[in-house]
Amino acid sequence: MNIVRTNSESSDFINLVKQLDAYLKITDGDEHTFYNQFNNIDVLKQVVVLYDDTEINSAQLNFPVGCGAIKKFDEISVEIKRMFVVSEKRGQGFAQNIISELEIWAKELGNKKCVLETGKRQIEAIQFYKKCGYKIIPNYGQYTAMENSICFEKKL
Repeated sequence: MNIVRTNSESSDFINLVKQLDAYLKITDGDEHTFYNQFNNIDVLKQVVVLYDDTEINSAQLNFPVGCGAIKKFDEISVEIKRMFVVSEKRGQGFAQNIISELEIWAKELGNKKCVLETGKRQIEAIQFYKKCGYKIIPNYGQYTAMENSICFEKKL
C-alpha cells in the first residue's frame, strides 16, 4: 500500500470521487442535491490517494483504491472531506491508513482538531469514525438543520 499526498487535480482522486458520488447519490436519496453542493473538489488543496500495490489492473502496479482530503474549517481545525474506499477493498485497513495520513498532515499544518460530517444512513462510516476516536458533536454549519447528518470531531 502506498499513500500519495496530492491535490484535487489528481486524475486518480477525481475518478475515485466520481465513484463516491455515485454511491452517495443512492444512499442520500432525495437529499443528495443538498449535500452535493458542499462537495466541490476544486477547493481541496490537501488530498491523499491510497494505492494498493498488490492489485494489478491495466498493467498498473499501484491501483488507486481510496482517497480523502482536508479543508480548512476554522483557525484550529480542518474538515475531513471525500473519504472513500472502493467497495471491494473495504474492511482491509485502507480507510484507517487514509484518515491517519490526513490527521498527520492536519497536525503538520498546525491544526488542533479534525471535524467531519457523514450521513446517518452510512452505518459503516459512523462505526469507522467512532473506532478512529471521533466523537459525535452537534451538527455544524450547513448541516445544522439536516436530520440525516451526523457530525464528529477529534482532537489531534
